[in-house]
Amino acid sequence: MEAPENVRSCTVWCPDWPVVAWRHERADLFDRPVAVLEHGIVRAASAEARAGQVTAGLRRREAEARCPGLVVLDVDPRAEARVFELVARAVEQLTPRVELEEAGRLTFPTRGPSRYFGGDDPLLACVREQVHAAGVAEVRIGIADGRFAARLAARRNVVVPPGDSAAFCSPWPIGSLVIPELTNLLIRLGLRTLGAFAALPAAAVLARFGEKGARAHRWAHGLDDRPVILAVPPPDLVETAVLEPPAERVDVAAFAGKGLADRLFARLDALGLACSRVVIEAETEQGEHLARCWRHEGALTPATLAERVRWQLDGWLTSEGSLSGGLTLLRLVPDEIVPATGRQLGFWGGDQVATERADRALARVQGMLGPDSVVTAVRQGGRTPVERLRWVPWGEPREPLHDEQATWPGTLPGPAPARVFDPPHPAELLDVSECPVTVSARGETASDPATLWCGVLPAGGGRIDAYAGPWPHAIRWWDLATRRRCAHWQILVGNVACLVALEGGSAFVTAVYD
Repeated sequence: MEAPENVRSCTVWCPDWPVVAWRHERADLFDRPVAVLEHGIVRAASAEARAGQVTAGLRRREAEARCPGLVVLDVDPRAEARVFELVARAVEQLTPRVELEEAGRLTFPTRGPSRYFGGDDPLLACVREQVHAAGVAEVRIGIADGRFAARLAARRNVVVPPGDSAAFCSPWPIGSLVIPELTNLLIRLGLRTLGAFAALPAAAVLARFGEKGARAHRWAHGLDDRPVILAVPPPDLVETAVLEPPAERVDVAAFAGKGLADRLFARLDALGLACSRVVIEAETEQGEHLARCWRHEGALTPATLAERVRWQLDGWLTSEGSLSGGLTLLRLVPDEIVPATGRQLGFWGGDQVATERADRALARVQGMLGPDSVVTAVRQGGRTPVERLRWVPWGEPREPLHDEQATWPGTLPGPAPARVFDPPHPAELLDVSECPVTVSARGETASDPATLWCGVLPAGGGRIDAYAGPWPHAIRWWDLATRRRCAHWQILVGNVACLVALEGGSAFVTAVYD
């Protein structure tokens, strides 16, 4: 690892950009507490909301309870990218090599601009002035060796002297890598700072954590994740589309952009290449030429590139005074390509692209049918199979209400049933005299169960071959209004085992052991 591989970079970061973007779209939101939610979780909050103890990561109800009068809005990536185009244009007045990483953050190399303006500190002051002139009041800027170190420097509004990026990164918490699946493991291993992680041998990190861990290890050293000059993109990889008639609507131009993205990545895959930085170019009827560079950590995918093309076209076509006519040409130029190392996809759909696609589809279903129409199961503590599962609406934190490892008196013994019925199926549990089986308040039975009849069983049920129980449960015994008493049996009828509950003199089949 050699420091000369680094590019001295400047990162411009606008905190709580989702809030800034919404306030640009709606003037009535100024001076009001605002929280922007993603899947029901607070992603960004205004200064007024933070004063009311609203922080990122809160659920909607908790945020509204903490801050009366809170304005809650959903995240809008297109609007965020569209408004951030104003900031990109402002910084572009100082340097043409602006790279957008996400809405709210951009980076550019400082070698030329720093020399022109007389050093890093004067450059930082000029950038701040330009961003303020674009109408953004709060901005943080950092300059350091390497993009990752510059990103950390932007959080503190500092200029890291040349050669000091490794020392600057060392005391930062390991969570600064923003790779949860990796950082959670490193914390469990006792590595809590970037410096502690950087001290590990590079070969050992690559062998244990793979390519993603090796890239994070370079970041911890204050280095870029790969050398600056990787390969010269072949000119025949450039994808171009002529728009006839000229496109003045975002959806028309975005459709052409998606086709370009698909063709570009098909050709990259055939050559064993991947792309981490793409220049989106466009031309108008009046001969105007527009270009914007988008970069993605790791490598872009057809879906992520098509999404960024749409964001960029939205910024060009809908910003006031940006274009004098429709788009006549759209071009994608791969600016930074790397060898495709391949990906080991998860057996149960661990592919991030597939996960994001499923997330968008399920979110649309929720939008049409309501938030409770799409749910996932979360295991938690409880006595019965029904109690041990909690159904959580899609997008909300999948957290159990009760500790799964806690000791629950009266818990039914294993194994767990294969099918659980909610609501349960009515049944008849009879003794040898064909009378209903009953259980006393002490959990004692007057007679043994002999037959079980229920429509969910083969042939409707029949003679009981074996059983275990009963397990009496006193639910909320301290509350006269809501307390309940019930008993459970594990019963075998023929070759089918089931779980039977008796409550209020009625029997129910609640689960089947297939």
